[in-house]
Amino acid sequence: MKVLHIDSSILGDGSASRALTREIVASLKVAHPDAEVSYLDLAAEALPHLSLGKPDTLEAARNAAALEQFLVADVLVIGAPIYNFSIPSQLKAWIDRISVAGRTFRYTPNGPEGLAGGKEIIVALARGGVSRAGDGGEFGESYLKFLFGFLGITDVRFVRAEGLAISPQHREASLEKARAAIATVHSLAA
Repeated sequence: MKVLHIDSSILGDGSASRALTREIVASLKVAHPDAEVSYLDLAAEALPHLSLGKPDTLEAARNAAALEQFLVADVLVIGAPIYNFSIPSQLKAWIDRISVAGRTFRYTPNGPEGLAGGKEIIVALARGGVSRAGDGGEFGESYLKFLFGFLGITDVRFVRAEGLAISPQHREASLEKARAAIATVHSLAA
């Protein structure tokens, strides 16, 4: 089993999503000791945003490497903090590299068809506030679920730590709840 571990938080050691992705990967490694884990830190090694110009040799190689890492992974563990109601731009830049017509999706007369199915995705989602389905202000989780579904991936699960900015007590309670959820997530890659 190949695991791609991705972090995108700019908060370093203070990041809840980074702490949760580490715990998810550790749990997967306990369940699957032979798992191969690749790590990608999008805050430390950010991909440039897409541009209309032809990428230079280095950028083209990084784009190809990001796509290949995605394609060979069986399980992706993605740290997705929510900044200003959505995912970090670093994570969006990575998504732009893996959303490639003819490789991860294609257009057909019946509409788009995802070509990247069979993968499992676990997203460690962290946000300062609390969002409820249907609130109208939730653009991170719904975007990721839609995007991966567009690519043909239907097994997308979320470990949520919410309300982290409400109070230190609320933060710790939310992180404990997220850690408890991790115990059930590792069955994902069984």
